[in-house]
Amino acid sequence: DNINAGLYTYPALMAADILLYNSDLVPIGNDQKQHLELTRDIATRFNSIYGDTFVIPEPYIGKVGARIMDLQDPSKKMSKSSEDKNATILLTDKPEEILKKFKRAVTDNAAQIKYDPENQPGISNLISIYGAVTDKNYEAIENEFSGKGYGDFKIAVAEAVIEILKPIQQKYEELQKDKSYIDQIIKDNAEKANYKAQKVLRKVQKKIGFPAIVR
Repeated sequence: DNINAGLYTYPALMAADILLYNSDLVPIGNDQKQHLELTRDIATRFNSIYGDTFVIPEPYIGKVGARIMDLQDPSKKMSKSSEDKNATILLTDKPEEILKKFKRAVTDNAAQIKYDPENQPGISNLISIYGAVTDKNYEAIENEFSGKGYGDFKIAVAEAVIEILKPIQQKYEELQKDKSYIDQIIKDNAEKANYKAQKVLRKVQKKIGFPAIVR
């Protein structure tokens, strides 16, 4: 029902973003593996025709929290574009907002804190989030909250997320007060990124016979 240019252009643009900087390791979620596979296919195909040019990137997928799901609908991934404000945790959410969102998170009626994505997607998502921010494995989390209710676990997850976001939010507030510093960072890094990208682009243009373009 919604076939538009983005279906064709977005995957190619994502591949270009990766290949232009000779990325060798790309942090992604499980749902983005197909995008990286396309990037690898493009790089491999180009290298086989024109010679060694692009680095073939490898995916880096975290063992825990590789795909965080919607707090209100654990059948779909968490997204900042969700229409339900209770579905997503934003980096700038205040502690009370985070606590409220986790308290309202959808779980189930099994009344046991067990990692079982198929039968308990909601609580499994919370376990995944808790594991990602505390570096605890699923078994350790299940043992920690054995015999406790969902309410207690939701609060624990919220507090763990609030704690890990605290330094990020403090730095964010600090930087917000210095717009000139932010603008300078953007300018400096844009120049660095452009320099690296142009080197790769000129190499590609030379190999396929395009005239050098001076920018």
